[in-house]
Order: sequence, then structure tokens, then C-alpha cells
Amino acid sequence: MKIGRSALTLSCGLAALTAALAAAPALAQETTLEEIVVTAQKRSENLQDVPISVAAVEGEQLKSILAGGEDILALSARVPALYVESSNGRVAPRFYIRGLGNADFDIAASQPVSVIMDEVVMENVVLKSTPLFDVDRVEILRGPQGTLFGRNTTAGIVKFDSVRPSQDFRANGTLSIGTFRTITLDAGMGGPIIDGKLAVRLSALVQHRDDWIDNGFTGEKDALGGFDEQAARLQLLFTPNDQLSALFNIHSRTLQGTSAVFRANILTPGSNKLNKNYDRDTVWYDAGGGNPQAYDGWGSSLKVDYDFGGVTLTSITAFENTSGYSRGDIDGGNPTGPGFIPFQSDTTDGIDNLDQFTQEIRLASGDDGPMTWQVGAYYFDSELDATTNPGFAPPTTLRHTNTSWAVFGQATYQVTEPLKITGGLRYTSDEKDLKVLAGPNPAAPVSISDERVSWDLSAFYEVTPDVSLFARVASGFRGPSIQGRDVAFFNPPSVAQSETIMSYEAGFKSELFSRRVRLNGAVFTYKVEDPQFTAVGGGGNFNRLINAEAGKAWGFEVDGEWIVTDNLVVTGGYSYAKTEIDDSKLAVAGCAQCTLTDPLNGFGQALVDGNPFPNAPEYILDFTARYSIPYEDGEFFVFTDWSVQGKTNLFLYESKEFNSDGNFEGGLKLGWAKLDGSLEAALFVRNITDEDNLEGGIDFNNNTGFVNEPRVIGVSLSARLN
Repeated sequence: MKIGRSALTLSCGLAALTAALAAAPALAQETTLEEIVVTAQKRSENLQDVPISVAAVEGEQLKSILAGGEDILALSARVPALYVESSNGRVAPRFYIRGLGNADFDIAASQPVSVIMDEVVMENVVLKSTPLFDVDRVEILRGPQGTLFGRNTTAGIVKFDSVRPSQDFRANGTLSIGTFRTITLDAGMGGPIIDGKLAVRLSALVQHRDDWIDNGFTGEKDALGGFDEQAARLQLLFTPNDQLSALFNIHSRTLQGTSAVFRANILTPGSNKLNKNYDRDTVWYDAGGGNPQAYDGWGSSLKVDYDFGGVTLTSITAFENTSGYSRGDIDGGNPTGPGFIPFQSDTTDGIDNLDQFTQEIRLASGDDGPMTWQVGAYYFDSELDATTNPGFAPPTTLRHTNTSWAVFGQATYQVTEPLKITGGLRYTSDEKDLKVLAGPNPAAPVSISDERVSWDLSAFYEVTPDVSLFARVASGFRGPSIQGRDVAFFNPPSVAQSETIMSYEAGFKSELFSRRVRLNGAVFTYKVEDPQFTAVGGGGNFNRLINAEAGKAWGFEVDGEWIVTDNLVVTGGYSYAKTEIDDSKLAVAGCAQCTLTDPLNGFGQALVDGNPFPNAPEYILDFTARYSIPYEDGEFFVFTDWSVQGKTNLFLYESKEFNSDGNFEGGLKLGWAKLDGSLEAALFVRNITDEDNLEGGIDFNNNTGFVNEPRVIGVSLSARLN
């Protein structure tokens, strides 16, 4: 979907407003940018001092994009170079950074983007959908992060940090109520139990939406589309003395709702435009049981820090468990349509039980002196039983196990007052196994393993106290992967060998005009050897891992924040990524009813050399603006946020149908808030223009697609005590 004239007019109007305000006589220039603290190098540092391309989402923007009951997918395109999508509803999100990700929809899929929550890696795709609530900060670390963090990653990291307990009583909460009876309650409170020794924080999330999509085939009104999500977290912080700190975290999550809503033949052959078969409020299902989805999970962690005097020992022990299932009418219709559907498909996938255990231990120097360092070791172990019921054959249950361990180190040396050099090294061993526990296909067990060294080296130069330059070269490693879902469809499991990356980037970080403008940017290029891709769908209905010979990309990203006046603050970001598959022989099965534009080999398969990576937006543009009018001890305000997603190819092959171009969404919030942040009341709209954006497709049967969330209008009330 391309940007319409109204959206362009709105963008031009906002730009003109900003320019006019900048040219007008300035108000009292007292407000300056707040410092953004990140932990991208496992130390609390000013974002402006980190030699990595990092973006942070916090405050007004984060609260606004989650106001309408959204989940972690709401972060998609809200930060330059970050894209998130899912063909499995509110679970199993797939993350992409700088165009690199994995479109595999298997419940045991491996991804090149790591998700870290409260310093614990969430490896499985369901764990990556852990709800966001009482969040302090979100960090996006672009590029390979192969030295310090958990599982090795070739694309980057999305890192979430919850609000921690403190010795001061603090409580905050937001209640939102919107259309479709959408309700969100996000709250947290805590304070001292034993003064100076023990503190607690309890956080909770409740989300609900009524079913709102009719089933035109059965005549049932409000048959699907809703959800109920509850999550809770208890944290205890024990600080018996100045040397010891122990943070205990236990959390849980329960989800019941609708999985992805597939819609048959909403793309006409030869076009990527939604056609007359598409009706946001209606589907025509004869199967799927209403596309139900249900997951339950819990986890706990213990982080212990002990200061030996100049050297700190940190231990993080964590356990995660989850189970559940998703079912879908995959063909998106019934024997009579909409459109031509060659065969019906009703499939259930689920996790019978997942156990993940991780242990990290590291020793870090203090921040004093010209050299800082940290060394450590990491252990990861998971066991997953996954069941696929294809509907036309007995269910198949597979057991996936994964064991990995690593040792790592990093050091930073202040060469001169303006120049510091950082280098890191990591050795990783990774082993995966798969075997069939039950099912009609007695496929042989599969075992794969590899071990690699990854490293990074960066330089950071302070040109002035407000302007710095950085350069970074980094390698990354993602271990070999097994894809076993096709065993349920009477095929052998597929295997992809290890993926490695070499990345180069250079950038700048600046705070200008008396710290009223923050402008950061970077250019990058990378080459991936043996990238792991997934040949999804095609006329033969496969979902198989493959390796391309190579993949390459280049691009840039810019993030900015501008205090135009004391009453107007704007932020904006733009990223461009040109990705390309580099393999003259790689061929994949094409779609069943779409129009391929790739050349074909002698077997009728699409040759994908030169194609962009799947789900890699060519560009991402995001923009926010907040304008306030002070009144007594409060202010009236308007906040708006917009994102635009450039051309995005959905599969490895290119076709006229399965791509999107110019998808955009906007949000608006109007309200009143106290100046001290203790109270806010607002009206909000998410997807304000009610855009119908194609977000994904299913190609093995008909031209099925799925779309974004509908417009939600509501009210919110936030309160804070501290």
C-alpha cells in the first residue's frame, strides 16, 4: 500500500509547522535533552558515549504505541532498522535488524536477532513474545553482538529492562479502555520492606479485547479476533551491605485468544493491492475452530553482584518454562471461496513443554583508570517438545535439544583524552539435536554442532564535548539449525549450517545547540557467509531451512530529537537497507497462484540471486511530535507518532503479489497532565487513518494474506506516586 495524498499532505503540514516554529521568535530556551542511559556494553553508560549504533525507546512513545492493547509487534518500524512480524498472532514474533532476520514460522525456529529481557536471553520464539509491562527502557543494538551477550547474534539485539525495586516507595499505573472493549491495565508498585536492606516491586498486566470478526461462512457474529492476556512479575532486591546485591525475579504469563487471521485470495494475481475478497470485519472459515491460541509460561532469575573493591563479580541464573498451542484455518476460507482454493488446510502447532536454563558469570573492573575490562562464561541449555497436527494425518511430536557454552572478554582503553578503543573476543560451542517422539514418519534423529570465535573492535573519538565519531568492525556467528516441522508432512527434517557475518560501520553522535538537538547516525555494510534462510510455502508446501552462498547489505540510519521550543519536542528517524542474496544457483519453489517475476531454472523453480532478503524493508521512517500548553500546575498536550515502511518482499522469490510498499500507521493522543508527571488523562487513537496494511502471506495454496491491527479509539488514565 502506497502512501496516499492525505498522508503526504499531513507530513508536509507537520514539516511546515516545525519549520515555522523554528523560525519564530524562540521562547525561553531553558529545556535541554535528558540523558539516555543504556547498558549496551553491560555497564550503565550515556548512549552518546557508546561506540555502537544504539536506539532507545522509552517514556511517551513506548506508552503510546502500547495503549490500544498492542503487544511486542507494536515496536515494528518504530525505530530505524527494526522490523517485527508474525504469522502466529501474539506469539512467535520474528525480528529483523538492518534487514537480517528469519522468516521461519516453526515453533522451534532459530533467529539472528536475540531478545534479552531483564538480562536473560529469550531464545525460543514464544519466549520472545513475553508481554511488555512496567518497562523502564527498550534498547535496540544494531549489528552483530557476538562478544558480550548470551546467545551469539549476527543481526543485533532487542533488550528490555523492567523497572527495578528501590528503597523509595514508587507506584505507577495506566488504564486504557478502547473500542472492541479493548482494556489494558499496566501497573507496578514497590518500596522498602527492610529499610536499606530489602526492597520489593510487584508489576502486573491485564489486557482484553472482545472477539470482533464475524464468520460469514457459519453466520457467527464476533467469532474471533479477541484475546485475554495476563502477566505478573515479583522482584526482590536484597542489599545487606555496600558490597552485595541480589535481585530475585519471578514472572508468569497466560494468554488465550485468536492466532493469526488468514484471509483467502485477498490479493488478485498480478497485484499486491487488497481486493474485494478482503473485509476487515469478516472471514469465511469452515475450519480452524475459531483459530484459537493459548499459552502459559513462567520463569525466574537470580542476579547476584558482589563488589570485591575495584572488581565486581556478577552471576545471573535463570529458568524459563512455557507450553501452549495455536490452531488456524490456514487456507483462509472454505470450499466455495473466497476465490479459488485448491484444498483445505487446518493445522495445529504447539509446545508441549519447553524448559530453558541459562547461567552467566562475569568479572568486571571498576570504571576508574584508563582501562576497563570484563571476562566471563555463559551456559545455555533447552529442551523442547513440539507437536504439529496437520489435520490429514496423525500428530507428530518432536524433541529439540540445544546446549551451548561460551567464554568471553572485552576491554576498553582510554588511549588519549578524546580517544578510546574497545575490543572483544568470544568462543562459542553450539550443539542441537532432534528426534521423533511420536508420529507416522519415523525420521532418523539429527545431531549438529559447531564452534567458532567471534570478535569486535571499535574506536570512539570525542571531537568536542558534544560531538563524537565512532567506527566498529564486528564478526558474528549463529550456530547450525534444524527445521523439523516438515516431518509431520512426511518429509525429512532440514538442516542449515552455521551462519557467519562480518560487519563494518562508522557513525557520529552529537548533542547540538546547547543540548537542544540530539542527532546520531551510522553507515554500515556487512556480508553474511552461508546465511540461513527458510524456503516457506511454494506450490509444494515446504518449510525448509536452506543456506545461500552469501548475502550482503549496506545502508544507514539516523536518529534525532529536537526541542524546538520549550513546548514542542519532535523526534525522528530514518533507515535505509539495501539487502541482496548472493547465490547464482539458489532456487526455491514458487507460489501456487501468484505471478513470479524471477527467472526460472529447468525444474520451474525461481532463481533468487540478487533478490532482497525476506521481510527486509528498504527503508523505515518514524516521527513523533509533542506540543504542550502549560496551565497552572499542569499542561494540555497533543502527541502524535507515525511510521512508514518501505518496499518489503515477503518471500525469497519475488512476485507481483507478495510484497508491500509504503505501509504507514499513525497514532494520536490528546490530554492533560500534571507537570510533575503524577497524573495524566488522555484520549487516544491507534492506526488513526484505519490503514489496511498487508503484513504477510501464505502462498502454497492460494493468495492468502494477513493484515495489521484495526483502528482503536479510547481513553487512558495514568497515575504515579513517588
